[in-house]
Amino acid sequence: MTRFTQIITASPADIDELGHVNNAVWVRWIQEIAVAHWVALAPAEHQAAYVWVVTRHEIDYRGNVRVGETVTGETWIAAPPKGARFDRHVRFTGADGKVKVEAVTTWAMLDRATGRLARVREEIAAPFL
Repeated sequence: MTRFTQIITASPADIDELGHVNNAVWVRWIQEIAVAHWVALAPAEHQAAYVWVVTRHEIDYRGNVRVGETVTGETWIAAPPKGARFDRHVRFTGADGKVKVEAVTTWAMLDRATGRLARVREEIAAPFL
């Protein structure tokens, strides 16, 4: 499996009234790291032909991040796709080494031209497994 990492620093716009990263921002970061992983590894012809949509998020919030703090986001796909869908794992770890957020998200692949679900063929999944 090919893991992908990205460093993210919390900006003032990411912070809620409790003084830490808002839960909706974590969801945005989950999507951003997933898309960055796709762009980094998928051939241009696959990126042009397909688009991914989230069908489910399961998120565990384990710690807080405040403005200016940095997390390392890591994502990977642990198992082959099932039809048009696969589960993506995401983990954000703080500079202190503690996991702040963990998630398993289910994504479905759509054919850009038709907008319909498309089976994830072996050659599409291979760079990620």
